[in-house]
Amino acid sequence: MRDQNNKPSTLVTPDTENQDASYGLALTVAQAADDRKGADLVILSVSEVSYITDYFVIVTGFSRVQVRAISQWIEQQVEEAWNRLPVRTAGKAEGIWILQDYGDVIVHILLPEERKFYNLEAFWGHAEQIEFQAS
Repeated sequence: MRDQNNKPSTLVTPDTENQDASYGLALTVAQAADDRKGADLVILSVSEVSYITDYFVIVTGFSRVQVRAISQWIEQQVEEAWNRLPVRTAGKAEGIWILQDYGDVIVHILLPEERKFYNLEAFWGHAEQIEFQAS
């Protein structure tokens, strides 16, 4: 598609806009997790290999208190920046693996033992890993 000046134009479709918003949400989540000293942050683009969501954000917390603190801070930051709350949250009471489902982004906050055992990165190894520079 070319515009009047014969320059290529970018076709913006609803899917493109949704992907950009999903990507922005995933980055907001990752930054919030990093703010609370979450470790080993991984963003996986799973939209090409799964219909359940666009992105997974996986993060390690080193205590149940830290896992809960990361979860709470993510929720606050996403609500502030995106005016969204998770569709569902699981695992807050136990604090060993908290899952926050935002629809297009699913957040996994795990203790090291659970992260090693479940190895979500290997399970979703065919998904594209997105670069995130933690501070």
